[in-house]
Amino acid sequence: MGYKTILLKLPTDYTAEQLRKKIYKTLRIDNFSFQIENKSLDARKKSNIFWLVKVVVNSPEIKEEEHTKTEELIIPYKKREKKVVVAGSGPAGFFTAFVLQKAGFNVTLIERGSEVEKRGRAISTFEKTSVFDPKNNYSFGEGGAGTFSDGKLTSRSKRISKEKHFILRSYVEAGAPEEILYMTHPHLGTDNLRKIVKNLRVKFKNAGGVFLFDTMLEDIVVSNQKVTSVVTSRGDLPADEVFIAPGHSALETYKMLIRRGVPFRTKNFAIGSRMEHAQELINVAQWGVKKLPGIKAAEYRLTSRADGNHQVFSFCMCPGGVVVPATAYEKANIVNGMSFYKRGGRFANAACVAGIHPDELAGKTVSPVEALENLQNLENEFYRFSNSYNAPICSITDFLKEKNHKNNFESSYPLGLQPAPLWEMLPATVVKSMQAGLLDFKRKIRGFETGNLLGFESKTSSPVQVIREKNGQVENFKNLYLVGEGSGYAGGIISSAADGIKAAMSLIEHF
Repeated sequence: MGYKTILLKLPTDYTAEQLRKKIYKTLRIDNFSFQIENKSLDARKKSNIFWLVKVVVNSPEIKEEEHTKTEELIIPYKKREKKVVVAGSGPAGFFTAFVLQKAGFNVTLIERGSEVEKRGRAISTFEKTSVFDPKNNYSFGEGGAGTFSDGKLTSRSKRISKEKHFILRSYVEAGAPEEILYMTHPHLGTDNLRKIVKNLRVKFKNAGGVFLFDTMLEDIVVSNQKVTSVVTSRGDLPADEVFIAPGHSALETYKMLIRRGVPFRTKNFAIGSRMEHAQELINVAQWGVKKLPGIKAAEYRLTSRADGNHQVFSFCMCPGGVVVPATAYEKANIVNGMSFYKRGGRFANAACVAGIHPDELAGKTVSPVEALENLQNLENEFYRFSNSYNAPICSITDFLKEKNHKNNFESSYPLGLQPAPLWEMLPATVVKSMQAGLLDFKRKIRGFETGNLLGFESKTSSPVQVIREKNGQVENFKNLYLVGEGSGYAGGIISSAADGIKAAMSLIEHF
C-alpha cells in the first residue's frame, strides 16, 4: 500500500464524482481512496477562477510512500490530585481546561456568563430592545467573544501544528464540518459555533471536569508567590494551579490582577471603525461576477502603510455578515462583525484599523491601567454621542473629505444608525492613518469608496501584555498562568486556543 500526493485544479462547483475522475485521469489507477489535505481558491485571474486541491491518494497500485502524517498532540493520562481552576471559557480557557482534564487533573472551569443557550437569548433581547445584559453579551458568556463571530480558524502563529490539529479535530468531533481540516481559510460561522461549544462542554464534563457558569472571578489570594485560592461570586475555590484566560474585554480582571502584583506592560494595538459594503460589490471586484457557483462569498485582506507611520489594515472580514453591537459594558458603544456558516447576507464587513501605541494615543507615557481606562473612555464617548447603542455612521467618501453629505444608509447593524462625523470622534492620528489607508484600499478594490464606516472598533487586540514565561506562567508567580488574547500574546480562535494548550502541556510535563 502506497501514498501519493497530487495537486489538482478543479472548477469552483466541482462534485465528488468529478474529483474521483480527476484523480483517476491523473494517476491512471482504479483501486484507491483519498483524503483532501489542502484546498484553496485561486482567483488571480477573474476569467479563470478555480479550486487548487491537494489530495493524498492511497492505493495498492502505488509503490512510493510520499505522504507525511500529521504530528499528533499526545496528552499523557495519569490520575493527578492537583486542583486546577481555569477562569474564562473562550478558546484559550476551554482548551486549557479540556487538555488538563484529559491528563487527569481535577479541573474546575469558571465563566462569568451563562451557557450559550441563555447567552444567545440575552443577545437576541439586546438587539430587539437595547436592554443590555452585563453577563451575557457579545464579549461575555460561554465560548467567549469568538462564539458570536465569523468563527475564522486561520492563524499566523508558527510552531503550533500539533495544537492546531488537535483543536480542529476537536471541533469536528463536536459537530464542525470536516472541511475545516483542509481549507486554507476555514471558518465555522456563529451558527455552528453555538452548537460546537455546547457539545465541547458536554465532552469536558463527561471527562470529569466541573463547569461553573454565572461565576465571576473577583480576586485571587496570594501567599509566597503562589495563588492559594480563587475568590468568585459564588465563593472561594482552593487551587493548586490557576489559569486565567480573560479575553481582551474584562477590565475588572485586568485591574484586579495588577492590584495583586501581576506585571503588565503596554504595547501596540489597533483601533478604528468597521467598513460595510454590499456583498455583490465585493464579489464583482474580486471575481468579476456577482455570484460564483460553489463559493459562498468573496473575501478581502487589505494592508497599507500609506501614511508612512502607522499600519492600516482590514481585520476580521465577514463576507455575507452583519455588524453587531459588541460592547462588554453598559453605556459603551463598540462594533464588531459576525457571520453565519453560509455567509449568505447582503453585506460584507470588516474592521478598518490603524496600529498605534497607548502612549502615542494619550500624548504621554501611560501605565497599563491608564491605557485600559483611556480605551474605555473612548468607548463611552461613542455611546454618549447619541446616548444609545445606535451605530455612528458615515460614508467612506465623506470620511475622506471630512464632510457629511449622505444621511440615508442601509446596513446590517440591528440597533439603529446615527449619521456622525467619525473623523471628529476618532483620535486625530488614527483618522489621518485610516484616510491614507482607505485611499490605498480604493485603488485595490473597485468601488470601495462607496461603502460606509460604522462605529468604534476597539477589540482587535489588547493594549496591554502580561510579563510571563514562554509556558504562560506569570513572572514572579509559581502557579499562575495567563493565556489567550487577554495575555497580549495571542489573537483569534486558533492562536488563543493553542496558547492555552501549550501552557497546559507545560504543566502536564512538569507533573
